Amino acid sequence: MTLEFDAFYLPTDEDGTFESTPATASPWDHSLQHGGPPAALLARAIESVRSDPALSIARFTADMLGGIPQGTMRVEASVVRPGRRVELIEASLWAGDRLAVKASAWLIRATPGSTRDHWREEKVPAIPAASSERFFDGVRPDWGYGRAIDWRFISGGYEPGPATVWARLRVPLVAGEQASPVQRLLTLADSTNGLSGSLPMSSWYFIPPTVTVTIERPPTSEWMLLDARSTIGPDGIGLAQGDMADEHGTFAKVAQPLMVAPR
Repeated sequence: MTLEFDAFYLPTDEDGTFESTPATASPWDHSLQHGGPPAALLARAIESVRSDPALSIARFTADMLGGIPQGTMRVEASVVRPGRRVELIEASLWAGDRLAVKASAWLIRATPGSTRDHWREEKVPAIPAASSERFFDGVRPDWGYGRAIDWRFISGGYEPGPATVWARLRVPLVAGEQASPVQRLLTLADSTNGLSGSLPMSSWYFIPPTVTVTIERPPTSEWMLLDARSTIGPDGIGLAQGDMADEHGTFAKVAQPLMVAPR
């Protein structure tokens, strides 16, 4: 597949500032960004200011404060609660002079191998062969975020109901860089609600104002398995949940509250 973009973001001459590319596009309005790439960009900022590389993001929450426009993004992060074993970091993403996304992350020191005797790998389905790609009804085939990910569905797809899919990023988060494992998983995690909506997207909104990802360990390879499902309560509020795995088993859990309403 030939792509017209090399990354989700292009760095500018100013530190902490990036230009979005069509790879970040929302399926419903290409002038706005899908929530995944901004979340990953915030995680990049968080990882850049942590006190020690051994501190690993264990819980990440991003609050979307409205639609995230295409264009110039400025990202900043600061340590709120420093610590040798546990640390809290907050980050902000600005679109122009507007605060667009606010994130926080708890980081926990990883001690390689210290609990390996108490960890059990899980069986996961094999990655299927590539197939012709199509997107949601009403979504153009040149949808940037959709084309920037290699999707391999085990079950479900771009229709109402739960879905299980292997996926990998086709382009880096930031041009000229190799995305960290946590950055890669957060680029994908915000797709949980979109892949598992239980009502047709063409006639219903199910919008998540926030996403929380709890991470037991980073993924060990570029392919990630997302098992996504959504439920809807009686009063216009829903819940999207996802389990993320690699070839060794589950490594993260995703949760998103949903505003559910007819279009």
